[in-house]
Amino acid sequence: MNRRIIDLLLSWTGLVVAVVLLAAGGLLLYGSSFVKDQVHNQLATQKIFFPPANSDAVKGAQFVAMRQYGGQQLLTGPQAETYANHFIAVHLSEVAGGKTYSQVSAAALADPKNATLQGQVDTLFRGTTLRGLLLNAYAFWTVGVIAQYAGVVSVVGGVVLLGLAVFGFVHAGRVRRQGAAPLELDQQRYEPEQKAA
Repeated sequence: MNRRIIDLLLSWTGLVVAVVLLAAGGLLLYGSSFVKDQVHNQLATQKIFFPPANSDAVKGAQFVAMRQYGGQQLLTGPQAETYANHFIAVHLSEVAGGKTYSQVSAAALADPKNATLQGQVDTLFRGTTLRGLLLNAYAFWTVGVIAQYAGVVSVVGGVVLLGLAVFGFVHAGRVRRQGAAPLELDQQRYEPEQKAA
């Protein structure tokens, strides 16, 4: 096979893969930006603020993670995860001695006149719902971050392959001008080993 043909085949293949990687990278970066913007905008409308770092609301050792965002508005996925797991979850564990909403709800259904259980059900339902929504925001934010990294890798890979493809086309042009001879292929045949009788 002619060296020029090999250069052209590899160059065209590299060019196609480069275009695919660049397109995928662009879509991943757009998706990442879209997800982060949506999460940010949805959280911003809720107007949730972290308590100041020196306030009594985050005084205990269980609130250490909360203090890094003291006084800030909750706008990002990592902030949502911190608020959900290191603030809301702590308070929910104190509502009914660590029992979950489903456990307290079952007890409240069995004893519908128990005002304490009814209040705990209401508190746990609201808190668990807010915590779940914040953790969903965190999950989507994380997907956006992963898409951002994948997009950057795809774009860089696409640019590298594009450069290699251009280099291949240039090399194929030089080979043509120099009139290079076809590559010699190894014609050696491999004889099967003879079995000893």
